[in-house]
Amino acid sequence: MAGMNTTVAEYPIEEWNKVINLNLNAVFYCCKAVVPFMEKNNYGRIVNIASIAGKEGNPNASAYSTSKAGVIGLTKSLGKELAQKNIAVNCVTPAAAKTRIFDQMTEEHINYMLSKIPRNKFAKVEELASLVTWLSSEENSFSTAAVFDLSGGRATY
Repeated sequence: MAGMNTTVAEYPIEEWNKVINLNLNAVFYCCKAVVPFMEKNNYGRIVNIASIAGKEGNPNASAYSTSKAGVIGLTKSLGKELAQKNIAVNCVTPAAAKTRIFDQMTEEHINYMLSKIPRNKFAKVEELASLVTWLSSEENSFSTAAVFDLSGGRATY
């Protein structure tokens, strides 16, 4: 959920809570629910979807940026907790991809996001799916607690 495009000072608390609950708390609840089964089987793969906004922050998108930064922190923490149990926990931080989330954003915000991507195009959903497929596979036997950039060169770290 993108949430409103407005300043922190003007951001409604109810909207803030809605974005945090859906984008961060829901990821926590899902991880909390599946981890016991993965631990019992001594195997699992969790791939959380964050956003480049969680690494860099987008102006007038504080709730979204904060929620995605939280997903990154949760991924790193949980990945380290489970590293000895053959359970990999990673996340991907894509730049924007043209999906229905654009319907929640102003044209100004969409243009801002595009202006920050050196490749000058939005991510393809298929590119994201390909990376998530590998991270979810047995082939990924080493990487955990990692953040995989898919930002078209936007990421600064």
